[in-house]
Amino acid sequence: MPETDPPDGGNPVPTTADEALEMARTAFKPRCHDGSLAALHVEEFDIGYLIYAKFPPTEPRSFGGSHLVIAKADGARTYVPNFPPQSAIALYRERHHPNP
Repeated sequence: MPETDPPDGGNPVPTTADEALEMARTAFKPRCHDGSLAALHVEEFDIGYLIYAKFPPTEPRSFGGSHLVIAKADGARTYVPNFPPQSAIALYRERHHPNP
């Protein structure tokens, strides 16, 4: 597991999807309508890790909210809209790496 307080003052950089998920748990805590924490899932892609909430099927549908992306390059955290995972990843790529 990476350090929680890196010596350079930057963000820790995850090396696996599991590490990214653990890092996200400290700052990204979406809640269900009853106040309980929603389950978090991670989807790894070429330049980052998308972390998003997975709500139970009985949860009333709500709009808004966000997903969290942790960059592979430097551990930077970016919130993106609560779009379907592939759309959220595409938006992140467009905003952060427009000329791949």
